[in-house]
Amino acid sequence: MAKLKAGPLHEYLKTLFAVLSQGDAREESFYPALAKLFSDSAQEHGHVDVRVTAQPKKTEGGNPDFRVWDGKQHIIGYIEAKRPGEDNLQIISETEQLKRYRRTFPKRR
Repeated sequence: MAKLKAGPLHEYLKTLFAVLSQGDAREESFYPALAKLFSDSAQEHGHVDVRVTAQPKKTEGGNPDFRVWDGKQHIIGYIEAKRPGEDNLQIISETEQLKRYRRTFPKRR
């Protein structure tokens, strides 16, 4: 039987499990694995110039956890991460923090 190629998600999940297994991880402990997942996934889909900044400098809307660049110094998005195991993302999505992000960083097509 042929072995399946491990892709970015598989690698992320292995790293996630390892960090969780240590038992002392904070939200920020997962940032390197998330940044790698975002970058590797972009590359896998042909977006070789995409760059991800974890914990970028403060913006007019606050401090999102990640900023995504298109490789030409244009921001294409922001990402707010939560620790694995957060119980209710619906409640989190309605916090003042995320409402402020949605007002400051509207969707673009």
